[in-house]
Amino acid sequence: MTAALPSPPAAAQSFPLRWERREPPLPAAAVLAVGDAVPGLAAAALERIRDGARLGVLADDGPSLSAADRALLVLGAEGDLPWADGARYLGRDAGLLVPTTARPEPAAALWRRAVGAAEGQLCVLVPGRALVADPPAPVTSPDALDAFVRPEGPGRHGTGDGAR
Repeated sequence: MTAALPSPPAAAQSFPLRWERREPPLPAAAVLAVGDAVPGLAAAALERIRDGARLGVLADDGPSLSAADRALLVLGAEGDLPWADGARYLGRDAGLLVPTTARPEPAAALWRRAVGAAEGQLCVLVPGRALVADPPAPVTSPDALDAFVRPEGPGRHGTGDGAR
């Protein structure tokens, strides 16, 4: 009797991410700003919070990121979400936040796994960016967004006051 050799592991499948137009659009559940659009979204979110909206906020703004790579994600009820020039509205598709007017191909559920999102984590997929994080608690103080209103972001250049 001869022992069968184990099959070599299947090669990891790779597939390109494509975006297709979605009709009708998804209901908005979040709004995302990247780069120069971050201060505008932060200011609009501050105004909505001061008006009583309950919004969650996540920032991708580490010290090693350039101003162009900064990102601000605001989550909330569709009617509470702020509007800002250059920001993109996102909706939920199979546990993934994607642009409201676009559908990822292959299916959104495959991309959630591909970017490594664990159960319960928030996962965002937009052209050129994927973000995985724990869901934020609602912002209870407008002060949490003050630093993002400045174009250079929080704590940049060691001054904390927006001076360059």
